[in-house]
Amino acid sequence: MGPIDTHAHLSDLTDPQSTVKRSKKMGLSGIIAVSTTVPTFEDVKRVTQANPGYVHMALGVHPTEFFDQDLAVALKNIRENADSCVAIGEIGLDYWNKRIRKDQALKNKQIEFYVGQLTLARELGLPISIHSRGAWSDCLRYALENGSIKGVFHWYSGPLDVLKKVLDNGFYVSCTPALESSSELRAAMSEAPIERILVETDSPVWIRSQNRPSEPSDVLLTVKHLAEIKKITEEEVAEITTRNAKDLFKF
Repeated sequence: MGPIDTHAHLSDLTDPQSTVKRSKKMGLSGIIAVSTTVPTFEDVKRVTQANPGYVHMALGVHPTEFFDQDLAVALKNIRENADSCVAIGEIGLDYWNKRIRKDQALKNKQIEFYVGQLTLARELGLPISIHSRGAWSDCLRYALENGSIKGVFHWYSGPLDVLKKVLDNGFYVSCTPALESSSELRAAMSEAPIERILVETDSPVWIRSQNRPSEPSDVLLTVKHLAEIKKITEEEVAEITTRNAKDLFKF
């Protein structure tokens, strides 16, 4: 059972279809394509429809991309496409963003977007893919305050005390090829049980050691580094994390 890249921005890639073909050739079981803005919804839909059963769609407005977005329009679009979505994402909070740090009104708007999408996720019964940089505690708090929502804290590199609360409340955490170099990410993945971990790439995020942007097939690097941390085989990591993804996203 090949791994699933549970978080990739296929709409940001130059040639998504060629990327998908390479991921199939490399043995991946699937990809979850996440959006960042309403305009990218159509790009995500297009690549999902071109690869039925392999690319799975998650729609949402990213917490550093909401500045010129209309929340009502975003929620309407997500609702209209809910039957084709496996999750709402990428959504969340980012308190380290320069514009957010300097402007309380923008921070309040970021929270409004997050809570609005959380509320819709609860209504639709969909899990969420959460961006939580610098806002790990608040991301969890707002999720819990807005219903019994399940999901994944994508690329979790926050404090270990918050990680415990995240896991205790039924959420998953995910890791990327940055496991190779990020001490915070390695610490979190060392602490979290393998049964609550998903693997991803966050493509096309830059891979420092490779000196290039990532693509979904690089989830094999994530698997390799996680296997080293957990002291199990790459095959076991792939099997367990793929089962985790299917349990959370219901495909």
